[in-house]
Amino acid sequence: MNRESRPSPLGLVVLGLLLEARMHPYEMQRLLKERQKERVVNIGQRSSFYQTINRLQRDGLIVAHRTVREGTRPDRTVYEITDEGRRTFHGWLRRMLAAPRDVFPDFPVAVSYLPLLEMREAVELLETRRDALADELSEVEAALAAGGAVLPRLMLLEEELRRDVVAAELRWLSALVDDIDRGRITWSAEALADQIARLSPPRTT
Repeated sequence: MNRESRPSPLGLVVLGLLLEARMHPYEMQRLLKERQKERVVNIGQRSSFYQTINRLQRDGLIVAHRTVREGTRPDRTVYEITDEGRRTFHGWLRRMLAAPRDVFPDFPVAVSYLPLLEMREAVELLETRRDALADELSEVEAALAAGGAVLPRLMLLEEELRRDVVAAELRWLSALVDDIDRGRITWSAEALADQIARLSPPRTT
């Protein structure tokens, strides 16, 4: 594996597509959207997509095969995967499957500062998120049902994982809102200040 190559989800899917066939970036994006890969990897930012392609090319994992012109559209570069790219793809895939990795999404950070909001506002915000998660769960379940009618389960595993992750967060969030509503979890600015004072070490001057 190229030691300079850092594994990335977007890099993995680009290499995966080029394992299928040579193609240009526009075709890659079209296929990813058709296969609904935007649910598992961020393909919406054009600049990030092309930065990933440039990095893969710089690291010797893909190379430009030829340039094509379709009608009046600008020239498009068709890429192909290299032997090093094939080895790197399988190395990244094995690592991502076997080794849990710390990720730092927004929500856990926000939860850690929840007591800095008034309880009423905090509950309203959590309820808004809970409702959004319920909608997302319904969407995923519908996608699984529709996909299951035409695709084997093997092609829907990422949707199963997404369903269970969303369902787990929804259960936790609903329980948290219920605990706050029932007074099992409470806070105030005064109580928080006292708690911080007890936990903080004395300052030296």
